[in-house]
Amino acid sequence: MRTSDEKLQFRKKRVRSKISGSVQRPRLNIYRGHRNIYAQLIDDVLGVTLVSASTLSPELKGKVKSPDTIEGAKAVATLIAKKALEKGLNKVVFDRSGNIYHGRVKAFAEAARAAGLEF
Repeated sequence: MRTSDEKLQFRKKRVRSKISGSVQRPRLNIYRGHRNIYAQLIDDVLGVTLVSASTLSPELKGKVKSPDTIEGAKAVATLIAKKALEKGLNKVVFDRSGNIYHGRVKAFAEAARAAGLEF
């Protein structure tokens, strides 16, 4: 029987086999940790990170009351959307990293869409 970590890795591999980021449509990767949430815009063709944000970013550090909540996810989503739009990136491919589209992941996606990203 698989452990929960093995199940997550299996789902993550399945999702990543179907999506890929490019210069025109980078991959919006989200990592949901126990205490923080991290997001990156990645160009898979060149293998570089274009934009990144997290609840530990200087722009958000101390401003988010509880970084492991839905409010923290929304704050990170609006920050990464703002940074992406400054670089001229408005269309992305959403990579939920094997996480279920629920709770913090869903709040992140909705806040990113509201801030101007299209996916």
